[in-house]
Amino acid sequence: MTLWWLGYPLLGAFAGFVAGLFGVGGGLTIVPLLLMLFQAQDFPPQHAMHLALGTSMATIVLTSISSMRAHHGHGAVRWDIVKSFAPGLMAGTFAGTFVAAAIPTRPLAVVFTGIVFYASATMLLDRKPKPSRQLPGPVGMAAVGTGIGVVSSLVAAGGGFLSIPFMVFCNVVIHQAVGTSAALGFPIAVAGAIGYLVSGMKAVGLPEYSLGYIYLPALVGVIVVSMLVAPIGARFAHSLPVKPLKRGFGVFLALLALQMTWRLLR
Repeated sequence: MTLWWLGYPLLGAFAGFVAGLFGVGGGLTIVPLLLMLFQAQDFPPQHAMHLALGTSMATIVLTSISSMRAHHGHGAVRWDIVKSFAPGLMAGTFAGTFVAAAIPTRPLAVVFTGIVFYASATMLLDRKPKPSRQLPGPVGMAAVGTGIGVVSSLVAAGGGFLSIPFMVFCNVVIHQAVGTSAALGFPIAVAGAIGYLVSGMKAVGLPEYSLGYIYLPALVGVIVVSMLVAPIGARFAHSLPVKPLKRGFGVFLALLALQMTWRLLR
């Protein structure tokens, strides 16, 4: 065991709270911080970003279950939306992991940062949807789900940074959008974790204790604590009014994107 491993439970506490609060699966928090920890340990630079993405996806599998149960207890999960989204999400996420595996670390980090900036702007602008706007039909939901799945695999997130703005755009109440996003994180994470595991099996020069693009010490350290903390974040989410919750989500994403931009420029 190295001293760096002690950072993983601390990361899990922070990621679990954010996952429960914003329904984002924690990936948007985990990836930048895992990348910093991996770089500090001198992991091979050509694999550092992919390991951060794959490990993040694997942690979301269990974190999303804890967050989903907490939001379901508040009656905030729209299971009809989950059923419509899930097939497209899983197909898109699995396919997207192989796209991510083929992209070098720096361009992949640029894509990650751009997508997070877009999601932040969407929530901060707080554009009001038309009162008559509704969720699309089955074909439309499958198409949107596939797109969200592909993008989620590129940033190793539970999809909340896209699914929440989309649902709010279609007049789903923000608290239900957050709760439903937490449930959607599970099928995304399962498909993504399998995809990163498979796509990384032939990678050469991975650090010890890696399983494909999943770094097992980080996986264990993060999930043990994050599963305990996620319900606390969910309780906070249901005690907050709508506007502060939306703006807080947008500010949170903007700060992460700025941090990634600074590291890229440096």
